[in-house]
Amino acid sequence: MSLHNLQDVSYFDLNNQINIPVDGQIPLNKDKEALDAFIKENVEPNLVKFDSLKDRFDYLIDNNYYEEAFINKYDFAFIEKLYDYLGQQHFKFKSFMAAYKFYAQYALKTNDNDSYLETFTDRVAANALFFADGDEQLAMDLADEIIHQRYQPATPSFLNAGRENRGEFVSCFLIQSTDDMNTIGRTINSALQLSRIGGGVGINLTNLREAGAPIKHIEGAASGVVPVMKLLEDSFSYSNQLGQRQGAGVVYLSVFHPDIIDFLAAKKENADEKIRLKTLSLGVIVPDKFYELIKNNEDMYLFSPYDVEREYGKPFAYVDITAEYDNLVANESIAKKKIKARDLETEISKLQQESGYPYVINIDTANRVNPIDGQITMSNLCSEILQVQTPSTVDNQQRYSTLGKDISCNLGSTNINNLMQATDFGHSVETMVRALTFITDHSNIDVVPSIQKGNNESHSIGLGAMGLHSFLAKNHMEYGSPESLEFTSAYFMLLNYWSLKASNEIAKERNQTFVGFEKSKYADGTYFDKYLSEDFAPKTDTVAELFTNIPVPTKEDWQTLKEAVMKDGLYHQNRMAVAPNGSISYINDTTASLHPIINRIEERQESKIGKIYYPAPYLSNDTMPYYKSAYDMDMRKVIDIYAAAQEHVDQGMSLTLFMRSTIPAGIYDWKDGRTDKMTTRDLNILRNYAHKKGIKSIYYIRTFTDDQQEVGSNECESCVI
Repeated sequence: MSLHNLQDVSYFDLNNQINIPVDGQIPLNKDKEALDAFIKENVEPNLVKFDSLKDRFDYLIDNNYYEEAFINKYDFAFIEKLYDYLGQQHFKFKSFMAAYKFYAQYALKTNDNDSYLETFTDRVAANALFFADGDEQLAMDLADEIIHQRYQPATPSFLNAGRENRGEFVSCFLIQSTDDMNTIGRTINSALQLSRIGGGVGINLTNLREAGAPIKHIEGAASGVVPVMKLLEDSFSYSNQLGQRQGAGVVYLSVFHPDIIDFLAAKKENADEKIRLKTLSLGVIVPDKFYELIKNNEDMYLFSPYDVEREYGKPFAYVDITAEYDNLVANESIAKKKIKARDLETEISKLQQESGYPYVINIDTANRVNPIDGQITMSNLCSEILQVQTPSTVDNQQRYSTLGKDISCNLGSTNINNLMQATDFGHSVETMVRALTFITDHSNIDVVPSIQKGNNESHSIGLGAMGLHSFLAKNHMEYGSPESLEFTSAYFMLLNYWSLKASNEIAKERNQTFVGFEKSKYADGTYFDKYLSEDFAPKTDTVAELFTNIPVPTKEDWQTLKEAVMKDGLYHQNRMAVAPNGSISYINDTTASLHPIINRIEERQESKIGKIYYPAPYLSNDTMPYYKSAYDMDMRKVIDIYAAAQEHVDQGMSLTLFMRSTIPAGIYDWKDGRTDKMTTRDLNILRNYAHKKGIKSIYYIRTFTDDQQEVGSNECESCVI
């Protein structure tokens, strides 16, 4: 038998039996039977065996499966010691889906894809050895974190570590264009190059002049942002890693850009084929002023980016619209047009109902709490990366006359349930930070110099979390309850504290900080004010008990950390971000990100195979009441959870809202006496609520339609961790 010739296997049938109740009960034992059958019928017969560990590594190196350099950084006796330790942990997958996803997507296979060359333990070892970079203690620590699934590297990192033929370890990129043809051309080239490397690409087009705007020295007018969007979509379709995956990108535009209506219209199902965007994602940049104009039911003015840049001496995206709005309106030198703010709000909601887009970036919220000198102007393909940028300019030879600063994202995630069981929470987080630091230190995206410059200067990483709903259910806490909010805040406070401490230690060891540290709120100490004036420790007995074996930082601890950071600095400009998670959460046998589950028994449609069923982690008669579907939940509870975490997260979080086309009675008070159908008003209210609660970004709006379909459920394979 080989992977190309699997016959008479029983595991798919066994897995499908989970969906057939027996005496009114979910037969969860069938999932365990499917898992055992999968290992016996699929994995064991097709796993290449070796006489010794040395023979295995020699084979992998000689046949160009593994890089030799990272192996040679260790004495082989240590590698054997590492494997002995991993073997003693007796790792076993807990569900059929976990094992199936790992072996289908992550395990190294022979070049003919006919046999496996890795188990989960082998992949853990490769990650630990590779990211520890020769440091034996770090390799042991990292192996311990990953084998016990307290830490999960992002998909590009976990998949590619140690491989000879691989993509980059970076998850995604953020670039921007300024208002001239040279930079637009360079932006398209950068999108091609970054999509080829792998990962999603976010592009800000806010600085481009609008359709119909005059072009200096040329009789004619600009074409606006939509044709550039079409060029970018075609670029991503073309640059797809030799057909291995669809290139993925998102374009962002300010709601105060004159092309905003055309920008949104390009994603509509009934848009003309000349402008319709089929695969490119859309996001809108929303300043506070927009919410104010909506609240007051006022007109809003859209401003010519060319004129604004000429008047203010900087690109449109870098002008504070909320602060300057009245001045922009009064300035007769700036061309503008007028629309109703609520009409635009409705257009955004209509498109979100139809497609799940656009993402929403509350840009003033992000900048108001940004501790770094500079300005955040956009986000990435999954809306969780929020870092400062500076613009570039390009000359006629396509060389940078001004090299700005753009962004690459290095992601990883904690598994909440497993990290809460760690013997040393702080040491675990430090190990994770050091693994992520390896990626930023060794990333060298020279094909896009602005990305290279940003990474070299900022050393930014993004440590997040997955499995909140499963942890809450296991501990009998209702999602969105006061106790769940208290736990979420305390958990992310701990992540913040220990990642700051780790970054400070690395800065001290290397005598190096991120560029611009001295101008940050970390350097002057003001970042720490809220931790010195407010106590984020658990207050209720229920939540405090969960942290019995985990030291919670006191105000004195925060004061000590403040002094250490002011003295020796931080190595990382940014440290935390919560990605949406995807297949990797199945491998971790946990729920995705901080979201509630969709179904107690999730149904996944796998290409060429059919349906696979995945029971929620820790699902039992005991936890069943705590597993309510996101589609049957008040989305204000989800927003409240994310707001509790956002308080401590320096970047953003991929917050998805889940809606039904027909909304069950009793969820939203404002629906009483009105239609039970989802309307634009529902989304308007929720977006305004999220803004009020301090949410920096909203990712997809996922809608479950009356004909049992999902709208807005695509995911970026790189950023989903």
